[in-house]
Amino acid sequence: MKVCVVGAGAIGGLLGARLAHVGHSVSLLARGAQLAAIQRHGLKLIQDGESLLVKNAHATDNIAQLGCHDVVLLAVKSHQIAALAAQLPNLLAPNGVLVTLQNGIPWWYFQKLNGEYANRTVAAVDPDGLLARTLDAERILGCSTFVAAIVSQPGVIQHLEGAHFPLGELDGADSERAHRVARMFVEAGFKAPVLTDIRAEIWLKLWGNLCFNPLSALTHATLEGICQFPLSRELMESMMREAQQVAEKLGVRFRVTLQRRIAGAERVGKHKTSMLQDVEAGKPLEIDSLLGAVVEMAEITNTETPALRMMYACVSLLNETLVKQRVAIQSKPLQ
Repeated sequence: MKVCVVGAGAIGGLLGARLAHVGHSVSLLARGAQLAAIQRHGLKLIQDGESLLVKNAHATDNIAQLGCHDVVLLAVKSHQIAALAAQLPNLLAPNGVLVTLQNGIPWWYFQKLNGEYANRTVAAVDPDGLLARTLDAERILGCSTFVAAIVSQPGVIQHLEGAHFPLGELDGADSERAHRVARMFVEAGFKAPVLTDIRAEIWLKLWGNLCFNPLSALTHATLEGICQFPLSRELMESMMREAQQVAEKLGVRFRVTLQRRIAGAERVGKHKTSMLQDVEAGKPLEIDSLLGAVVEMAEITNTETPALRMMYACVSLLNETLVKQRVAIQSKPLQ
């Protein structure tokens, strides 16, 4: 199939490299040093101790050059989508599908959802409704990513852990196109079950990320560290219990226990979360899809969330410091 990866960072680069390697026609939208390295040397993937160099993927920073595709993998951060929204429909062939890979609550969460909350806008991630108006919900396939990867240097993706990309239609239909995309993922070496409730899977990942990411960003601790330190673990559990109350009021049921979700993160080990990596690189933080949207949903469902609100305030101030002062905050060993 003809595939476009919008955002060839850690997850987008991992998918793009594997899909190109198994014979799909892959285009990559990238920028800066990442784009320059891919154009000069190709895209390198380090996985299971082996290196894979892909040179047959077209990389550019000009979205207008990319043409139409059967599948568009939207792999940029949630706060970066609005700037691309007007051009994304042009990337889709007549029967093409847009697969969303963002962390946290997506802008389409209430679209094609039955019940009292149907067709609301998630203001935290789509404040003026631009994404809901511009990106047709009929063309969207939801996806959650249970994968850890990093850009270890420009043009080089290092896969750390996981291979799970569950997919689902927004209305829960068991569609042929969802299975077609799933087969493509499986061919590339990933697990991609087609689910009838993709929102529950999105919440399962978010359940951990809404505490793991901001806690690591604020403390510079790894996943293992924040899970094992008693006080941070206690705070995580409080945040997760609050989030669970919100999700359950929206009709979501978690398929694992809170302790099992934390244990899964702890097993990843001394891994820096994506938000901590952004702090150290001086990049804007992906806050609103992970925390802001949950706080908004708490208000909608009349749920008290003091721990979530406290964390949202702290990490929002951190983000303001990064953006306004244009700084990167890194921990360095004392000499």
